[in-house]
Amino acid sequence: MFKNIKSLFIVEEEPKKEVAKSVAKDPPKPATEATPDIPSGQASQEFMDILFKAMQDNNIEGFDYLEFKKSLLSLKQMQMDEPTRYQSAFAMAQTLGATPEKLVQTAQHYLDVLKNEEQKFQKAAANQQEKLIGTREQEIAQIDAALKTKAEQIKQLTQEIEQHQQQAAALKKEIAEATIKVETTKHNFVASYQQLAAQIAADIENIKEYLK
Repeated sequence: MFKNIKSLFIVEEEPKKEVAKSVAKDPPKPATEATPDIPSGQASQEFMDILFKAMQDNNIEGFDYLEFKKSLLSLKQMQMDEPTRYQSAFAMAQTLGATPEKLVQTAQHYLDVLKNEEQKFQKAAANQQEKLIGTREQEIAQIDAALKTKAEQIKQLTQEIEQHQQQAAALKKEIAEATIKVETTKHNFVASYQQLAAQIAADIENIKEYLK
């Protein structure tokens, strides 16, 4: 199960931060003036699990980078420096047919798996952004145009103008909340991907340096 792969990569979870939501109280302004604060991304358990599951689904049979990673972790508690730990793990791996080239090749395979997941996520996020934000921005633009027109009309239209103002305020609130949700999700995925990919990339560099 992907829990076995998950145990090979130590991920410290950070406490979730509450994000202040903007509330539209004033009459609506052009949508371009309302820009909600987007929190920085952080690795999340949800996305880590998705990435680990993808690695599990694309696990290479036989001894590969993941098995080598497991051997490295088994030696982590021993008093040895990093080069010695890599070399000791490789000594065991050689008995199972491992080579530095194969370890790098299979590690790159898992980086490719993660990259594919990132591409799928970016596509899904773009579709969600269009669904949650794009149509609302069009509505805001239409309401802004209606407000400008009706403001020039006679006083009998005051009640109708007020109604449009309330609609625009509600839509701006939805956009602010939806924007934070979409951008937070995107940033959390990127942080998860970068943290995991960096570990693998570091292992590749160490394999190349220590296992010549």
